[in-house]
Amino acid sequence: MAYDIPAKLAELGLTLPVAAAPVAAYVAAVEAGGLLHLSGQLPFDDGELMTGRAGEDRDLAFATRAAERCGLMILAQAEKALGSLDRIERVVKLGVFVNSAATFTDQPKVANGASELMVALFGDAGRHARSAVGVPVLPLGAVVEIDAILAIRA
Repeated sequence: MAYDIPAKLAELGLTLPVAAAPVAAYVAAVEAGGLLHLSGQLPFDDGELMTGRAGEDRDLAFATRAAERCGLMILAQAEKALGSLDRIERVVKLGVFVNSAATFTDQPKVANGASELMVALFGDAGRHARSAVGVPVLPLGAVVEIDAILAIRA
């Protein structure tokens, strides 16, 4: 089943960002065995990196929006790697890392920003396995980083 992702994004008032270039010695995406593995993606809002630490200088709403922005960057990377989002069959797994204060325990709620986006775009095929963990720091001071595994058509 093909999903009209551009139409769904427009309906939600969202657009895909330009796929960010890797900042170190890795590639953004690897296609193998019917899966697209996407490296960790950072949240950009209007071209600006969303930084900070949840539970310290950023609240739950900010971190959740950052997770949604990571989800959009995942799709931008998938489109760049695959040539079209039409090749995506389902979202298999998201790995969510939240730059968190030691007392912040709402990582699953933060991760919902990306998870709910995937369900809104792909329906039941957007439901996925997930991990959501707190970490003391992320690259470039990002508040959230998310990697993904997508099942794809040949």
